[in-house]
Amino acid sequence: MLEIIKELQLAIGKEKVLLGEDVSDRYYHIWHMNDGLKAKAVTLPQSTHEVSSICKICTKHNQEVIVFGGLTNLVGSTETKGHEIIISMERMNKIEEVDPLSRTMTVQSGVILENIQSLAKDHELLFPLNFGAKGSAQIGGCISTNAGGLRVLKYGMTRSLVLGLEIVLMDGTILSSLKKIVKDNSAYDIKQMFVGSEGTLGIVTKAVLKLIEAPKSRNSAFLAFNDYEKLVKFLKFLDKELAGALSGFEVIWRNSYEVMTGTGANHKAPIPHGFKYYVLVESLGADQKRDREKLQEIIEKAILDELAEDAVMAFTDSDLNWFWAIREDVKIMADQGNYDQHFDVSAPINALGQYVDEVEAQINALDEVVAAFPFGHLADGNIHFIVAKNNQSNELKDKINDLVYKPLTSLGGSVSAEHGIGVHKKKYLALCRNETEITLMKTLKKTLDPKGLLNPGKVLDLE
Repeated sequence: MLEIIKELQLAIGKEKVLLGEDVSDRYYHIWHMNDGLKAKAVTLPQSTHEVSSICKICTKHNQEVIVFGGLTNLVGSTETKGHEIIISMERMNKIEEVDPLSRTMTVQSGVILENIQSLAKDHELLFPLNFGAKGSAQIGGCISTNAGGLRVLKYGMTRSLVLGLEIVLMDGTILSSLKKIVKDNSAYDIKQMFVGSEGTLGIVTKAVLKLIEAPKSRNSAFLAFNDYEKLVKFLKFLDKELAGALSGFEVIWRNSYEVMTGTGANHKAPIPHGFKYYVLVESLGADQKRDREKLQEIIEKAILDELAEDAVMAFTDSDLNWFWAIREDVKIMADQGNYDQHFDVSAPINALGQYVDEVEAQINALDEVVAAFPFGHLADGNIHFIVAKNNQSNELKDKINDLVYKPLTSLGGSVSAEHGIGVHKKKYLALCRNETEITLMKTLKKTLDPKGLLNPGKVLDLE
């Protein structure tokens, strides 16, 4: 047996170091459960100190490690080559404290996002981070990727919801600052360096999360538009009239909506097919009846002023769940082809209408492409594409990537709004980050992980 394996078993317990078939029976992504995991070993720490011990031993042996969370990432961050040791955070799944007065929750990094949401709700509080993979995504992964989702417009990205962090560096050093305070202007805010770093600078082991008082009302409506400028005018009008209550503004392009609500879909269409844009809005407030009436009044005015073509309100919880299930059930678009590519890009809102039209048309013109399906969080400038195709060649993949990513530089956009860079977007990073920025990123990486052992090859190429 390898010396490093013996040391790991001695440090954290033999039962927490998986080898052989216990490794190959696992997987590296929830969409690839039939592909056996290739790795030297999988470690299952249950404490920050055990993570620290693993890192110290791996550093001593110059052993590369990859950190596993909920395995829901979309940019190849958990792909392995077979020689790595995996640090899986699945057993660090304890919620250590809920403090209703401070409105905080202290959690280990392996806690599932949906469990955090549920416990917050039990205390009449809300943890607003929300997206389709909430039932399997772990909070450590959310922090490491600075996850976004459906309510960024009102509550911001994950970094806005993190008050304190505990981090383990690759040499085993533990950085612990589990503060509950919102305001701490005492020099550098070091924790923010790790939020969004995709596990390349340190391993998140614990976090103090910011909660808010749970809203007493939730209202939604679907609207249809044929003109992008009117859609944007409606966004400004709606946000102004709701005076801070607007929490979601999701746009679904025509062909995406028709697949999501068409033949073979799980959901019927609340508004007929045939319009160019479909908008799903959400408001959160304090009085269900009054807030619903306010939203209805705003929508009626938009129809009368000919901003929107059609609209339908959610008048029951069943309607509300139906509307949002349509938006969250995006798998049906990927299922239109034998293979699929996923994108999350951002650009100024005023440029997104033309950008999407041009990119969608260019992708659809490619041989072996079934269709490009655009949708996303337009109010914060984030659009997703799911491209269904019948060819998995690198040539086609690169053609599609170029069509989606290259126009973003002139628009002042980003190749990643919320998914991160991982492996799949590395060569496109320079389209949205300049040479000075990338050089500084490499300096940080080399300072905190001088041997390049932590999540190697992810985000940056150091050579």
